[in-house]
Amino acid sequence: MAPMDPAREASGGPPPAAARDLLDASSDAAAIVSAEGAVIGWTRGAETLLGRPASEVVGGPAEGLLAMDRDPARVAGVVERCRAGMGWNGLIPLRHGDGRSLDVDLRVSAAFRIGGDECFLVSAREEKPQWTVGQSVLDGFLTRSPVGMAVMDLELRYVWLNDTLERFGGVPREQRLGRRLSELLPGLQAAAIEGLMRKVLDSGVPVTDYEYLGWSWADPHRQHAYSTSFFPLVDGADVVTGVCYLVQDVTERWTARRLLTLVNEAGTCVGTTLDVMSTAQELADFAVPRFADFVVVDLLEPVLSTEGHGAWLTDAGPASVRPILRRAGMSSVREGCPEAVVRIGERAGFLPPTHDLKLLVDGEPILMPVLDPSAPEWVAEEPERAERIRKFGLHSLISVPMRARNTALGITTFLRSLNPMSFQPDDVLLARELVARAALCVDNARRYTREHTAAVTLQRSLLPHALTGGTGLEVASAYLPADPTGGVGGDWFDVIPLSGARVGLVVGDVVGHGITAAATMGRLRTAVQTLADMELPPDELLAHLDDLVLRLSAEKADDEAVRRNTSSFLGATCLYAVYDPVAGRCTMARAGHPPPVVVTPEGQVSFPEPPAGPPLGLGGMSFEATEIELGEHSLIGLYTDGLVEGADGDMERGMSRLAGLLAGPHADPATLCSAAVQQLVPVPQPDDIALLLARTHILGEDHVASWDVPVDPSAVADVRARATRQVEEWGLGDLAVTTELVVSELVTNAIRYAEPPIRLRLLRDARLTCEVADASSTAPRLRHARSTDEGGRGLFLVAQLTDRWGARHTPEGKIIWAEQEIPGPVR
Repeated sequence: MAPMDPAREASGGPPPAAARDLLDASSDAAAIVSAEGAVIGWTRGAETLLGRPASEVVGGPAEGLLAMDRDPARVAGVVERCRAGMGWNGLIPLRHGDGRSLDVDLRVSAAFRIGGDECFLVSAREEKPQWTVGQSVLDGFLTRSPVGMAVMDLELRYVWLNDTLERFGGVPREQRLGRRLSELLPGLQAAAIEGLMRKVLDSGVPVTDYEYLGWSWADPHRQHAYSTSFFPLVDGADVVTGVCYLVQDVTERWTARRLLTLVNEAGTCVGTTLDVMSTAQELADFAVPRFADFVVVDLLEPVLSTEGHGAWLTDAGPASVRPILRRAGMSSVREGCPEAVVRIGERAGFLPPTHDLKLLVDGEPILMPVLDPSAPEWVAEEPERAERIRKFGLHSLISVPMRARNTALGITTFLRSLNPMSFQPDDVLLARELVARAALCVDNARRYTREHTAAVTLQRSLLPHALTGGTGLEVASAYLPADPTGGVGGDWFDVIPLSGARVGLVVGDVVGHGITAAATMGRLRTAVQTLADMELPPDELLAHLDDLVLRLSAEKADDEAVRRNTSSFLGATCLYAVYDPVAGRCTMARAGHPPPVVVTPEGQVSFPEPPAGPPLGLGGMSFEATEIELGEHSLIGLYTDGLVEGADGDMERGMSRLAGLLAGPHADPATLCSAAVQQLVPVPQPDDIALLLARTHILGEDHVASWDVPVDPSAVADVRARATRQVEEWGLGDLAVTTELVVSELVTNAIRYAEPPIRLRLLRDARLTCEVADASSTAPRLRHARSTDEGGRGLFLVAQLTDRWGARHTPEGKIIWAEQEIPGPVR
């Protein structure tokens, strides 16, 4: 508001605003400015006011006289109004010849022509303190108030207004008096405001703090927020004679509220996933068009990596290594983001000119209210981007470094083009808050991705890399880790070669997710292999595995009780099966695991259900084994519940779908395995998936030879000779001598120490196996005989001459076996 003139107050003259209505050519500074912004006329008053002679000013740009930042949008609005036949006035700072800033009351006339050129008359008067004397105190208070005030008559026409309101609207006082608000500022929600004033006139009840957004001729391209109150004016007879309204610019308060609202809204829209790229894209999508017209999010390459720490720690600084920025997200009001120089995933490397990578570590946000692509730094450092800035009219920029937990992550850049308003310092606060929220989400996603990758890597390293079922089984497997949001689970599977051409098949699922579940899975898989090598039957193997899980659970509970005074349960499910290709039979037991699926060569599907048994880790309950027959080319499948649960959690429906997929045309297990997983689990789900398929083969009579052995030492020579002839008939003459010695030692031991019946069997598959069965349950013990001992070297020699040897118990007694590798392909 302009101060009042005390001299005029003392003389009792009119208010100072009225005295300034007309241009005083004798004292006011005046200049003529062309449409191109050049000064073509300069008066003595202008020389006196600014201390600049005409020779210094005429012919130069008028914007050089301003002591403020360029504001193209505001200038365009003033020119538009003056070309429409109306003038403009406002308080503007000008630069004096001695360098100081001078606040003047600037007035611009309607456009006129000199010759063929369009021109504008600009007059200025320095705002000096003025005081009026003789007017009422109330009148002085209203005139000096920082709140805009106006009095309207019963027809809602302006009767009086103060200087503050005149500047708010940018419409001179003489053009307002006698006219209505809707006639002067139709874009300022005039209809709604006049409706409130009529309500006040009719009811006599004031309306306070009515907020709205609008624009004015004083700043036609920048939206402001106003708070308005209305109250009726009454005379001495309590008759309503008009309405008074008060206007206050609350843009700052509205901006703060908008910032808080946007930041809260961003909290629900940004960071909905634990994926770095998705989070970056969510930030860009949220800011367009709410805040900017084009947004790019460039992250440091280590942030996008799943190896190492995946970050650039600010403590390390940029001196030792120069990181690379890659485009992680971008969005634009224009389809396809044509403003972008690089696309998603490509190397970005964009930093505003004159700034380097130190900006990412300790730099503050960059505000460029007006982008000038023709500036030397843009042309020299970013020529391609400068061309895009010119082409798409990008006129304002904010760049904010992304940092979280003392870690530099990248940089986010906001630009405006279609939105004519330039970014202001208040916008920097909003941009900083948005980026800070997103940076925390990006860092959380980065950390989770790193941990999830480590867990997946651990689990895959603990799973078998190559499976072989020997000559008895043709096997294939599939494993899918859980969706990253669910965490890595503890599913595992294995194929374990056993003695006598038998094969062990196992599949299990550890309760829980994460690295702990993966590590526990590895321990259980190792335990199963060890127990299987001890030739334990399936039910006994699960009993020992149950004891192991109980011990692991107790260890985990003790550890967590020390750290958090809590306890934790560790459990797992498991199915273990042993297939014998000689007998064509499969023995299995399960601990709380889904039953296997069996498909006959004719395509009939069944789910044999051995007694379920309790999950591992409960203890106190036994496990039972079941034996089924598997003919030549039968298919058996072991799986975890994640494969058949589906989105609806209906396992029976999932098992039916699995049966339908496996009952199709005869195909190799690898093809069936891949097709079943792809169709049953088309999208990631929150649980691991494991599937193990095996097609059976039977070892025919030409691969097996057996003889009953009499309990007579003299029979050793006969069975030794038979075994030697059989090995030579199989074309394994290189193994005949070793086989003869192994048969001699094993049969002799059985005759001496075991109980009848005694039987010798030779198996030829991937290995040559010699088995001696007897009715005794006492297992032999390997002894290292001394030089003075006459015996005790039999099993020691067997162990030295063969690749593997061992003993396994059967319902009838035990079997001692020894294996030799067959050189070359099996015939």
